[in-house]
This record gives sequence, structure tokens and C-alpha cells, in this order.
Amino acid sequence: MTGPGEPRSSGGGRLLTFAAWSVLVLGLWLWGREITGVPPSASSALAGGSALPVPGLPAAHAPLAASLPARVDVPSMGVRAPVISRGLDAQGAIEPPPYDSPGTVGWWGGGAKPGEAGVALLVGHVDTASKPAVFYGLSAAKPGGRVRVVRTDGSVAEFTIEDVRVYERARFDADRAYGPRIGGRAELRLVTCGGTYDKAAGQYTANVVVSAYLTGEVRPGAAA
Repeated sequence: MTGPGEPRSSGGGRLLTFAAWSVLVLGLWLWGREITGVPPSASSALAGGSALPVPGLPAAHAPLAASLPARVDVPSMGVRAPVISRGLDAQGAIEPPPYDSPGTVGWWGGGAKPGEAGVALLVGHVDTASKPAVFYGLSAAKPGGRVRVVRTDGSVAEFTIEDVRVYERARFDADRAYGPRIGGRAELRLVTCGGTYDKAAGQYTANVVVSAYLTGEVRPGAAA
């Protein structure tokens, strides 16, 4: 996989190799179920609907009741994509979205649901062998940008991006990539491949991870 603006390898018949997706699940193995845990002492920080604010960004909204994700919208990237649940494959890696559906985003069903307390993980392809895929522009996301997740209960969980990081696969830090930034918040990670495509290895050299946290909710029937 190549980064945005770089030439794509003509030899990439698949969007992501097994090795690239294996990196995404590494952190989940390391912590087990801790990724969705809420430290008992942290829940009080959300009294009144907010947690400690990130400097220059909105205060966090209290976590929502659990509901499955149906669609993710990233206005700054022009993304409006269906979300499907993904599990682990026979080798223990997160199943990527179907290779014939590069516009679809996968939600790791073993983690938190977007909007509830914990870290929800959304993964998507960056490109195909011939054209951009759903998360092609992810590395260009900026702090303060918005991510909206439409949920099956009709509500919309609104997240604010707090940072964008690129993790080299050779020095992948699972805790930094997937760990909660502030205990008790509802957080979101958008993940795709980045760096450059290593044709000899048949994989990409890095992962792009966009971190966001819940800052609002639109209920069914309410004005957006």
C-alpha cells in the first residue's frame, strides 16, 4: 500500500496483506478485554456530560448506551460509508472488509460499540491496485475534524478528532495505538495502512491511526 499521492504498486492484487492486518489485532491480544474496560475511578469524571477537555478541543460527552454502528461519515474526507461487523480470521487477525467492497468500513465486533465507554475500532482499506479506497485520505485528517457514526438505534454519535499518528510496523506500539487516552470516555480509532508499499515483502510499512472521542449526540427526530 502506498500513502496518499504516491504511485500504487501494480503488483498489489489484494488491498491489504495478512501481515498488515495482523498488526491491527496485536494490541487486542495484548490487553484482552481491557480495551473496553472503564476504570471505576474514571466514571465520575463524566458527571454532567463531560470529561477533562483536550486543549483547544471540545469537552467529552458522556458515553452513550450501546448500539451497533451502521454508517460512518467523515465530512472532511468525503467519506459516507456503511459499517459491517468483523471478527477474527483463522490466523487470529481482524477480518478486513471484503476485498470487493473497498468502500466499506469494518468495525471490530469484539471491542466497544462506537459511542459507548471504551475504544471502538474501525478499519478500512486505503486503496486497491487501481484506485483509492474508503480511508485513502485518512492521513490528511486534522485535529478538530468531525467523525459521525450513525447507529442502529437511530442516534448519531459525534466524535472530534484529537490526533493523527503513523506507526511503523517494525516498532508498533499497541498500547499507544489502541489504549484509551482518558479513562471513562467513549473513544474511536480509524485505522488503515500507510507509509510505503514494500513490493518485496508484499505489505505496507506503517499504519495510520486517527484518534477521536465522543463530543456530542443527535437523537432520532432531533435537528442535526
